[in-house]
Amino acid sequence: MAHNNPNKKSTAPQGGELASRTAALQLLQAVLQKHRSIDDAFDAAARGLEPRDRAFVRLLVATTLRRLGQIDAVLMAFVAKEPPPDVRDLLRLGAAQLLFLGTAPHAAVATTVELVKPKYGRLSGLANAVMRKVADQGPGLLAGQDAARLNTADWMWDAWVGTYGDPAARATAEAHLLEAPLDLSLKDAGSAAAWAAQLGGIPLPTGGVRLPKGGRVPELEGYNDGDWWVQDAAATLPAKILLHALGAKKPQHIGDICAAPGGKSAQLAAAGHTVTSVDVSAQRLGLMTTNLKRLKLDVRTVTADARTWRPETLFDGLLLDAPCSATGTIRRHPDLPFLKRPTDLAGFVTLQTELLKAVVEMVKPGAPIVYSVCSLQPEERDAVVNAVMAESNLTRLKIPAAAVGGESQFLTRDGELRTLPSQWAELGGVDGFYGCLLQRTV
Repeated sequence: MAHNNPNKKSTAPQGGELASRTAALQLLQAVLQKHRSIDDAFDAAARGLEPRDRAFVRLLVATTLRRLGQIDAVLMAFVAKEPPPDVRDLLRLGAAQLLFLGTAPHAAVATTVELVKPKYGRLSGLANAVMRKVADQGPGLLAGQDAARLNTADWMWDAWVGTYGDPAARATAEAHLLEAPLDLSLKDAGSAAAWAAQLGGIPLPTGGVRLPKGGRVPELEGYNDGDWWVQDAAATLPAKILLHALGAKKPQHIGDICAAPGGKSAQLAAAGHTVTSVDVSAQRLGLMTTNLKRLKLDVRTVTADARTWRPETLFDGLLLDAPCSATGTIRRHPDLPFLKRPTDLAGFVTLQTELLKAVVEMVKPGAPIVYSVCSLQPEERDAVVNAVMAESNLTRLKIPAAAVGGESQFLTRDGELRTLPSQWAELGGVDGFYGCLLQRTV
């Protein structure tokens, strides 16, 4: 394939080039038209491709989605009339290659034209002309764009500006344009420096190791031995907060509610506690159980709706990482803005409120509860906590900086967890998380 060889002479596109772009088209349309996630639709779209081509397909589609606002603005300068959806999406993929992936112009232009021909032969000339204009004039147009604003949905942008202010909202949107690095949580919490040196990464202030983006996870040293698992640094903080609140006494019985995919359960179990993990999805719990076996960690799993399920004996502590809009994870999931709508928020808030009310009944009086969401939307954060506190036996506790590795920038003045993707910019950013430490009073 010739994705990154600008000096190669123009030739007819090879079969592998066409196959990978065809797969990318199918995957892009699965997201934009069928509202399926990249992860759900990827295997079907990329079936039969070599590993290198599969990686290219994922990168191409992810880049197109991250930069779709910019790409469409460039294309609008050269297309007077909206083309059929297939042609429009092929032009988007071609533009992503030319503007952001460094694909050789002849390869991006030729493959786009060849894929337009079979169904829309009459538009192949248009495709050729547009792609050549993008190659020649597109970079100049990019230079005058407001990338952060163009690539962010209005409803998200307005909420972030209103909640965090314009500078933080803009920095968050800019962070979403970058592919996230790979974070590992370690079963042996004290081995970060050693693993960082062994894997070519860096130890993180909050624990764990950060590796450069890319690479096949199962092929990394320590994977088969169960020495670590993949988990964004911010996603580790709710469990760390709970562990700090519980203190040194072990083992204690902890509930992990809405537990899948299992990173937080692994943290709690690796710290020496007895863990019961509850999730409504049997499939997700099955995948979680497989990973926990690799890690050689013993966790009891329960498939149930936590709104109605209750433990036989009350927990000593509990973590509720509630289902949410997940807008804090866009840098890892660039398809997310095309899968979620502002109208989804009301349903999430109702579910979060019902779950938080339910878990109060699962813990002993005096037990700590951590409520967390990987959302940047204010409706899903302290608003939920405040609503439940008004009618439940709960009090709010301040999270100390020691609970988050001394990273006080991750805490609000009120002592709540708040990470933004723009933080740790020098290290590669973090996912957006909210967390609140609560305590059942009676």
